[in-house]
Amino acid sequence: MDASTTSSASTATGEDALMAFAMRTINDIAAGYTGVMVSLGSKLGLYKAMAAAGPLSAREIAQRASCAERYVREWLNSQVACGYVGYHAVSGTYELSPAQAQVLADEDSPFYIPNAWNVPASMWFDEPKALHAFRTGEGVAWDEHDARMSCGVAAFYRNGYRASLVQEWLPALDGVVQQLQSGIDVADVGCGHGHSTLLMAKAFPASRFHGFDTHTSSILEARKLAQQAGVGERVRFELARATDYPDRQYGLICYFDVLHDLGDPVAAARHAAHTLAPGGTVLLVEPFANDRVEDNQGTVGQLYYSASTMICCAHAISEGGHLVLGAQAGPARLQEVFRKAGFTHFRCAAQTPFNLIFEVRR
Repeated sequence: MDASTTSSASTATGEDALMAFAMRTINDIAAGYTGVMVSLGSKLGLYKAMAAAGPLSAREIAQRASCAERYVREWLNSQVACGYVGYHAVSGTYELSPAQAQVLADEDSPFYIPNAWNVPASMWFDEPKALHAFRTGEGVAWDEHDARMSCGVAAFYRNGYRASLVQEWLPALDGVVQQLQSGIDVADVGCGHGHSTLLMAKAFPASRFHGFDTHTSSILEARKLAQQAGVGERVRFELARATDYPDRQYGLICYFDVLHDLGDPVAAARHAAHTLAPGGTVLLVEPFANDRVEDNQGTVGQLYYSASTMICCAHAISEGGHLVLGAQAGPARLQEVFRKAGFTHFRCAAQTPFNLIFEVRR
């Protein structure tokens, strides 16, 4: 092979790599467009209109959802193009498969995703604050984000907790289910809208549950949900930080996807050690991550590092930033936090594609 042939091959290889990466970025942009379509389809009831209904025409779907047919037809075609809706060319009809319905129409499914699109919507809305934070090193507190942030995060985690918390994660902790059945005090630190707190309260009527958060709107929403669930007498939601909530000698202290958001996670762990009853357990649920950056490549890492940039690190910095873990902290750094706080037992009890579940004891 002569020099000109080698040069030509190198150029072709370079062009192929450029085109492949350019198309990757276009795919990501298309995903953002699709998110807007998913949000519209959810809020307008279009997916629900199609669920378990078999093939339907655009007119039938529009009538079921009380929407204008021409808009619905174009929306449907966008969904066919991205593979979210099936299309029957002979009849010109559209159909939602059972799997697609679980992800897009069934609000109780652990795979339901539409509400999670509130998070990137908030991230775009909050871009000026992020630009300022990058340039100054200042933080962005949770309550400084657009309101869609807290709603989107709560919705993103709610159904996953519903599918796994009582059925899998708590039983994976040594002796904790038995203690809950007998009756203990439980602290849910950084409880948000209280979905995790209420799931446990409904499953274990002998125990008492205390949710703590610094976000006023979330606490108000949690109190409302507790009354609706009929467990208001055994559940209390209070404004408190992870380092100063009341000491009730809890049999179980929970951190659901929150420890890495704290400005001083070691101080939070020390407060847990002080308020934990003898023989008590800390349940630590964190975003799935390996310890090394190179091992976190892929969709989950892409999702969590991006969210961490805008949300987790920004909030931790707003709280003083003594130790800014980020959402991809990994087991080794998390264990070190609790070691510094005086805990000697740290075990990975379970995991999912999105979460690591740890059992921690003194």
